[in-house]
Amino acid sequence: MKRTSRNSYIIIVGLLLVATSLSFLDRQVLSVSIIKIRDELIISDIEYGFINSGFLVSYAIMFTLGGVLIDRFGSRLGLAFSVGFWSFATLLHSLANSVFHFGFFRFLLGAGEGGCFPGAVKAVIEKVPKSKHAVANGIAIGGAALGAVIAPPLCAWLLVSVGWRTLFLITGSFGFLWLAAWLFFYRKTDNSETGSEETRVYIPPMEKIKFISLLKNRKALVFIVIRFILDPIFYFYMFWIPKYLNEIQSMSLEVIGSILWIPFLALGVGNFLGGWFSDLILKKTSDTGSARKIVMGVAAALTVPVVTIGFLHSSVIIIILMTLAFFAHGLWITNYITSIGDIFGNRVTSTVVGLSGSAGAISALVLNPFIGFVVTNFSYSPLWWYAGLMYPVAFIILIYFIPKIKLMTLDYST
Repeated sequence: MKRTSRNSYIIIVGLLLVATSLSFLDRQVLSVSIIKIRDELIISDIEYGFINSGFLVSYAIMFTLGGVLIDRFGSRLGLAFSVGFWSFATLLHSLANSVFHFGFFRFLLGAGEGGCFPGAVKAVIEKVPKSKHAVANGIAIGGAALGAVIAPPLCAWLLVSVGWRTLFLITGSFGFLWLAAWLFFYRKTDNSETGSEETRVYIPPMEKIKFISLLKNRKALVFIVIRFILDPIFYFYMFWIPKYLNEIQSMSLEVIGSILWIPFLALGVGNFLGGWFSDLILKKTSDTGSARKIVMGVAAALTVPVVTIGFLHSSVIIIILMTLAFFAHGLWITNYITSIGDIFGNRVTSTVVGLSGSAGAISALVLNPFIGFVVTNFSYSPLWWYAGLMYPVAFIILIYFIPKIKLMTLDYST
């Protein structure tokens, strides 16, 4: 029986870590370089918002479409196209001379990046032994946290050293270096000959799979709903925390810049430990459901202290609680995504991950103006309450509607 070698899947997981790091790096380049770009091209705050909307719209659409395509063509070609496409879009930013150019290039960037995380999950299922799926997913998606830590200082240094146009050329080129390594090291395997007996089930031809069957599937809908209610929290953390610290806690931009990497580092640690602990439980109990749900339950409990942030005045304690929240999200998201793979297997996991990711992005896109309304007319307190309570709510939804996490067979005929 043919097996992927130990070194083979370790290299693949390492490349997935780099890919998700590049994904976050490339989307952050504009956030740093806009300081210089505004001076040269005169871009207003409203226009900058339009530019960012271009990314969010295509990202939301392509999260699902990218997942479908990756399930159709596999992670090797799917991720190669995704990374190559968004890296080319990053290069195009160096040619921008107007708001329209930036908006269009951000749209292309989002279209390419939409396939990144569905592709990473697919690659783990294809290449990594089931007993190590959670830790592999934790490492793979943990690249986003690594990218968040690296992006600000790296981009700021390059911006000062070579200017914003060359900055986009350099960061875009990283993706093509990754692409060469990915195509070289990834070797397509027959998935029916790899993995455990649990995963070797009959898989119907792709043309017989009906997309609508997933939208009718209760377990798929549960994962979609959970992402819909939780993703706005993480987008709130990313988009609004600097503003909150500056305006409400009176932190200078210099101080914010010097400490904001800490929560993202905790996120990455949470990604890894969430996977490691889950796989450890699986090894000792042979119970996939317990392994995933215990870690997600711990994560949900760790988010509850966030509700107190609205009443606190100590910046140190607030940063500690934010760091705890990021760590908890890392624990949660690793096991959430791994659970999708446990239930839906190799054929449609990327599609379900894509559908849930699109739901989260759409939810964040719709609710972001509402967050502004709440902050303007009330305070941040309702948002902290939402952030602290919705993970436990999501966990209750999960254990109620999906009592057992195990591989299922979809009815592809409807």
